[in-house]
Amino acid sequence: MFELRHLRTLQAIRRHGSLAGAAREQHVTLSALSHALKDLEGLLGLELLVRKSKPVRFTGAGMRLLSLADHILPEVQLAEADLRRMAAGTHGRLLLAMECHSCFDWLLPTLNAYRKHWPDIELDVRIGMPFDPYPALSSGLVDVIVSSDPTNEPAITFFPLFEYELVLVCSPKHPLARQEHIEPEDVRAETLITYPVARERLDFFRRFLEPAGVHVEQVRHAELTLMIVQLVASNLGVAALPSWAVAGDVAAGTVRCVRIGEHGLRCKLYAAVRADSAREPYVQAFFRVARETSASTLEGITLLP
Repeated sequence: MFELRHLRTLQAIRRHGSLAGAAREQHVTLSALSHALKDLEGLLGLELLVRKSKPVRFTGAGMRLLSLADHILPEVQLAEADLRRMAAGTHGRLLLAMECHSCFDWLLPTLNAYRKHWPDIELDVRIGMPFDPYPALSSGLVDVIVSSDPTNEPAITFFPLFEYELVLVCSPKHPLARQEHIEPEDVRAETLITYPVARERLDFFRRFLEPAGVHVEQVRHAELTLMIVQLVASNLGVAALPSWAVAGDVAAGTVRCVRIGEHGLRCKLYAAVRADSAREPYVQAFFRVARETSASTLEGITLLP
């Protein structure tokens, strides 16, 4: 029945107290504005203004439309501004989901650096998701997944981040601390401390123990890298962690790192996004910042091409 231009006209009339002032603001003739107002009144079957009053007064119907204009038009202006920023690639949402628990410590500096240059991007992080991450990504429930387990789904694009070495972390008092490297049998009788993640998603199980047919006797879970390191330092078990995640603890002498296998266990980290958003400027910027930040803050990693 009425359009946004009608609501803007009523607000202009109120601001100026006259049709002439509103016409000047809207860059139309007084005659054109009067005809538009009469057409609107004809559509509604109601008068909106008290004629021949100075300043112009609104009828009850006019006040009701003004109230609607005051409610709707600010939201429309915000939406228009958001859409302009989206068209320019400076506005959007990045809801991140982490399969890599140890990556949380690495992610914080990345988020801080990113926010400085992209303050209008909505950022949030989910850790320990109770759902399958890739369907959640495809459906829009999350926007980025940090994972070491890429898939071949055509609707998902994987950005390579960096390669790192997974090491066995143990107390300096532990017998394994004296070895140059471990074999699967070396940990069969150990208490292995891991994140609360399915074994098929952990490289230590999937790529090291399971191919050798080795099952550890005890597995203990801890949510945080800090807690895992403390348990290991207390000689309550061993853990497989990225070397960069424990570099400070190794330097402090609270834990020791032992190579997994004779040649080491190298892992790759990726960030996955929906293919239709992969070229968005704010998405590309996030991965650029992630690579730059990881290169400057993490020890022993190699950026992936």
